[in-house]
Amino acid sequence: MILALAGGVGGARLARGLAAILPPGKLTIAVNTGDDFEHLGLLVCPDIDTVCYTLAGINNAAQGWGLEGESWAFMDALGKLGGESWFNLGDRDLATHVLRTGMIGRQSLSEITALLAGRMGIAHRIVPMSDDRVRTMVDTDEGELPFQQYFVRRRAEPRFRAIRFDGIETARPSAGLLDAVADPALEAVILCPSNPVLSITPILALSGVRAALAARGVPIVAVSPFIGGQAVKGPAAKIMGEIGLATTPAGLAAYYDGLLDGIVIDRVDTGADAGTAALHVTATLMRDLDDQRRLADETIAFARRLR
Repeated sequence: MILALAGGVGGARLARGLAAILPPGKLTIAVNTGDDFEHLGLLVCPDIDTVCYTLAGINNAAQGWGLEGESWAFMDALGKLGGESWFNLGDRDLATHVLRTGMIGRQSLSEITALLAGRMGIAHRIVPMSDDRVRTMVDTDEGELPFQQYFVRRRAEPRFRAIRFDGIETARPSAGLLDAVADPALEAVILCPSNPVLSITPILALSGVRAALAARGVPIVAVSPFIGGQAVKGPAAKIMGEIGLATTPAGLAAYYDGLLDGIVIDRVDTGADAGTAALHVTATLMRDLDDQRRLADETIAFARRLR
């Protein structure tokens, strides 16, 4: 069994590759919920939805998020009425948020995610990192901003200083995440090529998660989100630079502070140093499902060699 930690576009793409090569029951994808927020009266879970839409094959592959063939009549009407239109909600995407919001008081986020994923035809287990409310807050040179205000409304332009997770002190890891960590059949933990600071750290910050992963004694492998020092998508390189860490294998290993046994890097970075972490060099850019399957297969094989 493989446990993948994911958030956002890069994480969803590798998760799709893992789902394509592993049978149901052999993969759990634990997804960041620090990006979740309440908007227009709706509970929006961007990373969960991106992972679900991608695994269901209904995502907008070009932009990485949202649904293919989406329409925007709701946003157009909202803008004309003077409503908050800085965060795009597509007409069909709205159905997900409306259903989730209507159920959240009666069912847990884990239960809702499993229900929606099943209705999308997804056979693998997708679990939120927690059923409790956690909200990422970004300290910037313009003050502290809620994550979506920083990431979407301000396009990650303010200088990043630090991050905190509101609610993390009392939030419990979801049962699905804990079950995967404790599963006797667990072979490896894969940190998908999501933003290390914004997407993976919230999961590791949950009480007991990092220690439990380290204690399992299975290989923990990260697929680097950087190619030649640049992020494939998003502000990961900008943020790492602003907190004084290099966007290199060594910088990634330093950020995770001894947690990693191995790192998968792109051929552009051949010869790089990663301290005590082993390296596997391959093509890490995922343009299509074939790339996703190949990278997933190589990452699992690499992790198995580290056992």
